[in-house]
Formats: sequence, structure tokens, C-alpha cells
Amino acid sequence: MNQTPVLQGISPLIPGGNELKATVAFYEQQLGFRCTHKEGNPIHMAIVQRDSTQIFLIQNEDKHLAEGTSLRIQVEGIEELYQEFQNKDEEIIHPNGKLEKKPWGVNEFVVLDPMGVCITFYEMLKP
Repeated sequence: MNQTPVLQGISPLIPGGNELKATVAFYEQQLGFRCTHKEGNPIHMAIVQRDSTQIFLIQNEDKHLAEGTSLRIQVEGIEELYQEFQNKDEEIIHPNGKLEKKPWGVNEFVVLDPMGVCITFYEMLKP
């Protein structure tokens, strides 16, 4: 049986700092993810998930690595998500990453996590 492969999603491993517990709390409290798995005491790896998006947070305090890491998460309802995040804490939206329509056909905004990982939330514009 020849089935055409279909990519389903991506679960990136990203640096979460030395104090992973605080990073997990940020993803839960500020971004609405829930922690589905933790390893170690203290935690050295955690998985956070919101809807179909899953992120592996790895204990790593390399600030240069974190600040060089970027993720793009496609969403439905970008304006509502933007409002949700602003209602929790306006400061989590990057000052240069406010909700904006881009010439490449998306509406997007940017959040930096506690380590400096750049997370862009975007929604495809309807033609």
C-alpha cells in the first residue's frame, strides 16, 4: 500500500533557561499552554501544549542560542489571541512586533519568551 506521506506538525526543542520551572509558568500563565510532561527534579525538560502546538523546553541557559531561536505558530483567530495576550500582560508583545498585516500575506505579532526566544503568531490573510 503506497500512501503519500503527510507532515502533521512540528514540535521544536527550544532552550528554556536554567530555571525551567519559571519558563513553564510563563508558557502556562501568559501564553495559555499547559504542561503535559516534565522530567527531572529540578526539571530539565518539559513539554507544553496548546491546541495542536507542542513545544519541548530544554534546560539550557545559553542566551545567545535562545535569542537566535525563532518559531512561527499558525493560528486561527489572530485578533482574539492578540487581545487575550494583551489582557494578560501588554508587555509580552514585542514593541516592534505589534499585530500587523504583512506584505507576504499574513497578519502577525511577536512575543519573546523569558529566554529571548522569538515566537511569531500568524494567520494567513483571506484573499
